[in-house]
Amino acid sequence: MRYLTAALYRFVSLPDAAKRRDALQAVCEAHGIKGLLLLATEGINGTIAGEEGAVRKVLAYLRDDPLFAELTHKESWSDKMPFVRMKVRLKKEIVTLGVAGLDPGKMAGQYVKPQDWNALIDQPDVVLIDTRNDYEVAIGTFSHAVDPGIQRFADLPQWLQAQEAPGGALYAPDGKKPRVAMFCTGGIRCEKSTALLRMRGYEEVYHLEGGILSYLQTQPAQSSAWQGECFVFDERVSVGHGLQPGPYTLCRSCRRPLSEADTQAPQYLPGVRCAFCCDSTTSQQQAGFAERERQVALARSRGQPHVGARLPSPKRQPSH
Repeated sequence: MRYLTAALYRFVSLPDAAKRRDALQAVCEAHGIKGLLLLATEGINGTIAGEEGAVRKVLAYLRDDPLFAELTHKESWSDKMPFVRMKVRLKKEIVTLGVAGLDPGKMAGQYVKPQDWNALIDQPDVVLIDTRNDYEVAIGTFSHAVDPGIQRFADLPQWLQAQEAPGGALYAPDGKKPRVAMFCTGGIRCEKSTALLRMRGYEEVYHLEGGILSYLQTQPAQSSAWQGECFVFDERVSVGHGLQPGPYTLCRSCRRPLSEADTQAPQYLPGVRCAFCCDSTTSQQQAGFAERERQVALARSRGQPHVGARLPSPKRQPSH
């Protein structure tokens, strides 16, 4: 069996988000769906997987609600189920930025389709900003993009404010705010970040419709402005043009993408640590990781999924 994975999000006012959780959980379980969905008063976000017909029934269930009628999703396929459980969680935000009063559903910047993206970012008066975390940017980004060097999306507002000072990427000595283009993996973080800039008085703000994934899926490699790989929050770890899986593996301790060279480093121990996290985890934590890796290997030898406790991981945003 091949499994269909659907990554979805929609910014919409959901004052009754808490009341929706149990019903959505029940529908997913009834169809054998696994994954994670986040509900908040600002909308829905998450990824689900299962047999194709079952996934499409859950998507249809969501779109039957007028509030989710325009819900969009991205699809990928795998030969094994990428999740071990189904969980619908309530959150304050479906992607955490921590700015009160922000309404991406009404304030987001102007969408730019993938086929028009190169023409926009080639314009010399456009400031191109990568809104993703540092470990994502490290393995690939658009040429000439500004890297905020942030460890989590919630750090972006402070960085943007600092860039308005002399010497910053957004500094405007004449008082006229620059044109700004932003991008992220699948679009969700850009909806919030462009809304934030508009809240701060920027008038010409753009973002890549469908995110990097749509660009890589639709644009030919020979004319691409993308350099490297795109980190994704699933077992593929990274993808390139055509959304073909890339060469990276995942550190099961810190959840960073690792190149082949990273896995040859003396600090690397599969499932336990890598050069990026070996000094930030205790010997007790590493012993726990080693035991979990042993249990995973044991379950695999028996042809069973491992459904034990999740590994602790950095505060990260969904793959959109």
